[in-house]
Amino acid sequence: MSQKLVVHYSVHNQDAHEAAEALRVEQSIEFPRELAPEWIQNEVVGQVLSITSQDESRSEVSIGYSLGSIGGEIPQLLNVLWGNASMLRGIKVRGVEYPEELLATFRGPRFGIDGLREMFSAPQRPLASTALKPMGMSSRELADMAYTIARAGFDTIKDDHSLANQPWALWRERVGMVAEAVARANKETGRTCVYAPSLNLPSDQILESAREAVKLGATSLLLLPGISGWDTVRAIAEDDSISVPIMAHPSFVGSLVNAEDHGLTHAIVFSDFARIAGADITIFPNFGGRFGFSQQECLSITQAARGPLGSLKPMWISPAGGMTPEKIPSMIDIYGKDTACLIGGALHRGDLFSNSSAMVEALEKLASA
Repeated sequence: MSQKLVVHYSVHNQDAHEAAEALRVEQSIEFPRELAPEWIQNEVVGQVLSITSQDESRSEVSIGYSLGSIGGEIPQLLNVLWGNASMLRGIKVRGVEYPEELLATFRGPRFGIDGLREMFSAPQRPLASTALKPMGMSSRELADMAYTIARAGFDTIKDDHSLANQPWALWRERVGMVAEAVARANKETGRTCVYAPSLNLPSDQILESAREAVKLGATSLLLLPGISGWDTVRAIAEDDSISVPIMAHPSFVGSLVNAEDHGLTHAIVFSDFARIAGADITIFPNFGGRFGFSQQECLSITQAARGPLGSLKPMWISPAGGMTPEKIPSMIDIYGKDTACLIGGALHRGDLFSNSSAMVEALEKLASA
């Protein structure tokens, strides 16, 4: 059993045995099982491990898949987990057991929680994080904004995920100007603030743009794995010529988790996938914000980001989406101090420097609470 990837499904409003048979074939050989050679039927086709009825409309099905069918690579791991199954109605992946042998093929987060605490000289406190916005501002305006926030003592400043290569702030110009502004603020304050430009770019440009961003002075990177792919995150996170913290943004993946009877759980998408790919910080919508995630769903992401996953380092969480500084104490009560508090537009209600400084002071007080 240790040599199998075990996937636990919820099956809704259908015969569980028929669904299990369909899943184990579709997610492995996608070929009439009875026509396959016997050894393939026994070793390659997914093996049904259990079927348990929960109520009249729902059953739990567990299937084990051969590690050989995955090949130790993220694209095929995702394919086995949710490839053809994504087109079957009434199927939800509720949990995954990843064998140590599989996890050992991935490096995971380069820095993780301890690495970023050392980088920011923050042995206990939560991190202060924000996004440059709105789209339409010039590169100079965004750089001035970043300088103000970095001077106030923030730890991470990222591009808004929608900042790409628009005419108001072309990518290369923006990255260079913002990186210079943050570096200037760091020199003045003696602190470390990292800047993460968005790599929301055409696929044939992403890897080289990651390297170029670092040459331009970027000290972190923001990726959108739902658009660019989780394996793109892995390629950048494992590239020793880049070697900066990676932030993963949730754009485009909400449809994977929001249906009760279809998709995957929040913990799998926002934590497992991001962590295996190598993100150091996973951003997700906080409950009580704009996007309707529940507190239980957010806590499941948190537990998976920090809990055991082979030898992969634990990952920072960054609950976001309509948050305000006033909500930070309750966020820390719920999530703990290994949290990057991401406040965006609310910092601009009044004086940006004063609001940013007040948030940093509040987080420093929480460190000793």
